[in-house]
Amino acid sequence: MSAPTDDIVRPPLVPAAASATPAIATDGLTKRFGSVAVVDHLALEVPAGSVFGFLGPNGSGKTTTIRMLLGLISPTEGEVELFGRPMPGDADEVLPAIGALVEGPACYPWLTGQQNLERIDAAGPHGDRPTRAARVALALERVGLTATRAKKYKAYSLGMRQRLGLASALLRPRQMLILDEPTNGMDPQGTREIRHLIRELAADGTTVFLSSHLLAEVEQVCTHVAMMSLGRLITQGSLAALQDANAAGIEVTTDDAQLAVDVLRHVGVHADVVDGHVRGPLGDHRPEDLARALVSGGIGLRGFTVQRPSLEDTFVALTGEGFDVAR
Repeated sequence: MSAPTDDIVRPPLVPAAASATPAIATDGLTKRFGSVAVVDHLALEVPAGSVFGFLGPNGSGKTTTIRMLLGLISPTEGEVELFGRPMPGDADEVLPAIGALVEGPACYPWLTGQQNLERIDAAGPHGDRPTRAARVALALERVGLTATRAKKYKAYSLGMRQRLGLASALLRPRQMLILDEPTNGMDPQGTREIRHLIRELAADGTTVFLSSHLLAEVEQVCTHVAMMSLGRLITQGSLAALQDANAAGIEVTTDDAQLAVDVLRHVGVHADVVDGHVRGPLGDHRPEDLARALVSGGIGLRGFTVQRPSLEDTFVALTGEGFDVAR
């Protein structure tokens, strides 16, 4: 059962009028450690209201970028704006509207999950005591920790600790959540639950900035993505546009492979027989038109599929590297 929330005091958020303003914008954002540029002149733009996947292999600069966005470390050069407000200059006004989970939660091991959340709530702004129990109960429920609320943090599994960290970010209504590997250590069921929660938050208008190296998970939940490699931004934009930019192909399974190639080439598809299947680029053709042309040409179809590149395929195409590279 959900805890009552009618009396919860909600913090002032960044003005909604800034909806045309990016939730996150960086210009030339750079962080060097000695002579090494961990983040190198990053120009990032995160649309307000999006679920934004910030992608890259371990060591690509994702966590360092997030720490700069939140003012946890200072950039070597460059600028950061959150909802059009400069950071860290306007941090006091902006950060109460932003929840974050970065590199796992920091909690007292000898306290229970509920007790840790109560202390986190008391330390933050707008932490009115009369409504604290309701806020904590609701946050625990949303991440599936109600049954283990009285269990000590030191006995929590890695996945449970990640859930508690996410609960701490949800103690207040947020205009944006910044999550660094939120499903780290979770089992498949926990991962599905967090995915569902992210969709719920996005449906309520919350911008979700999700850093991850789990590309298959990101494909299921994100509307926009950016890809990092060795500190540099490789590409960014809507997920649909990124996938469309990397041409889809068709695969035809038939006993008349060579005849199928001839039919497809006749309608403008440069197809070939590869590993016993007929393959070629979809281009501007509609799949149903190609299937109709094959059948009309006397081809006995046993299979016709449209193959779109995965995010990992796209990353490899853009960088020439596998997704497990690290600095």
